[in-house]
Formats: sequence, C-alpha cells, structure tokens
Amino acid sequence: MRGQEVGVVSVQREIQKEIEEERQRLKQNMSKIKHKIAVMSGKGGVGKSTVTVNLAMAFAMQGHVDRVGILDADIHGPSIPKILGLKGYGFQVLGPGVVIPAIGPLGIRVVSMDFLLPNDETPVIWRGPLKMRAIQQFLADITWGELDFLFVDLPPGTGDEPLSVVQLIPDMDGVIIVTIPSDVSQAVVRKAVTFAKELRVPVIGVIENMSGFVCPKCGTRVDIFKTGGGRKMAEDLGVPFLGSIPIDPQICADSDEGIPFIVRHPDSPASKAFMDIVEKIEKYLEDREKSRSVSA
Repeated sequence: MRGQEVGVVSVQREIQKEIEEERQRLKQNMSKIKHKIAVMSGKGGVGKSTVTVNLAMAFAMQGHVDRVGILDADIHGPSIPKILGLKGYGFQVLGPGVVIPAIGPLGIRVVSMDFLLPNDETPVIWRGPLKMRAIQQFLADITWGELDFLFVDLPPGTGDEPLSVVQLIPDMDGVIIVTIPSDVSQAVVRKAVTFAKELRVPVIGVIENMSGFVCPKCGTRVDIFKTGGGRKMAEDLGVPFLGSIPIDPQICADSDEGIPFIVRHPDSPASKAFMDIVEKIEKYLEDREKSRSVSA
C-alpha cells in the first residue's frame, strides 16, 4: 500500500507541475497582447459573432494590420472561420511546441474549435471541465505572438465558456455586450451585464444590433425589432451605450461568402456605425490607460 501511495503522490505532483507550466505559458502569451476584449450576450441570435468579426476587421483597417486576433470561444457552435472565409483552414505547426493560429484577412489571427472538427456535422459533446480545458489550451499552447487586440467571441449565456475566459485571461480590458432592440432580447441580455459586474470585469458598453431597416429602394425605415432598446437598457444598468447597427441584408450575404461586410461595403450606414463604435472603444481604452498610469 505504501508503494501505491507514493505512486499516487508522484502522479499528482506531475499533474500539478504540468498545470503550473501551462499557467506560465498562458500568462506569457497574454502578456504579449495589449488589449483583451470579450464580446458576449446572454442571448443567441443577436449577431454577436458578426459584430466580433467586423469590429476586429475595423481595428485592423485602422492601422493594426497583423496585430489583431480572434479567439472563437464558442466550443459547440463555432462560426468565426465561416464568416472570415477560413473554412478548411487550420492551425500551422512550425515545429515542436510552435502552433500558430490560422491567418485571415488583414492578418487577423484566428483560433477556433472548428479547425479541429472533421466536418460540419460533427458535434462537440463535452461537459464544462473539458470546455474550460480546451479554452485554456487555446490561450496557453497557441503561439499568438504580439498583438494590439484580442477579441474573444463568447457563446450565448453566462455559463462555462464566459466564466472560463474571464477567469483565465489576466487584465481583461472589458466586455462588449450585444443585444437587439426587442424586449425579449433585453430581458435576457441584462444577465450578461450583471455577470460582468459580479465578476468585476469592466463593461465597455452595449451595442444594439439589427436596429431598424432602411429600404434601399424607397428609403423608408422600418423598425423590425423596435429601436432604442439597447440604449435604454444601458441607461437603466448604468453602462455606456456604444451605438446602433442597422439591418443590412448584405451583412448576411457577405458572412455566408466569408467576406467581412465592413471590407466590402465600407461606405454603408452599418459600416459607418461600426467605425463610430470603434472610436468609442478606442477612447475607452485610452482613458483606461491614462487611469492606470495615474494609479501607478
């Protein structure tokens, strides 16, 4: 029995050593990334992944080519590779322990569970601990390199993946909350704001997606999902409102083709809304940096 106990202790030590080494790799990886921002929503179907991709592309277009990354943390329903035209791509192994993300338009680095699945019909049937382990490995074992921005696209809800990301990424700049104007959406999305506050993660602001539709032929505006709900929710919860993105059928068409909307239609009202939101995020980050400098 004594020998068995010694063996168990030895195994436990090895496991603990591996965990500590991975923590150090994760910390070192994240230290090379200037800003870490999660995009989340308590509800599905609000266009969160599309918002993530177009925000990332907007920052890349604003002078951060080859300096932006996206972690697709939706383990069960990864969609970032499809929107960026990276279906069929994968990680690049450059040598022992050197695995780099897939490279998308403007040098955006992408890590997604989608790259590890044999086909689109393959489900990921995992419980919480396995999902957290996968996210930890994505952060620690992938060579992200030096980036100005890492956007984390989170799945709907406030469960395993959002909790894992918030707990694993040190010094996160904050979260962006995506909603649509309807009352049903806001009722659920409010939970995401509360989630961030309870975990003491700054809320950068709320984005109202699918906010009204302007007919391209007659110019008539139709508020399909109402309008103004995101702003009101932000005011009620005491968090910033970043802006409204109108419905544009081309957003869906471009996403299906794997071409970021903001690249193909830079002069559209939706693209201009994205750029306005980028300016507000930049201002938030500048103010945060100044606050840190004063505190130091």
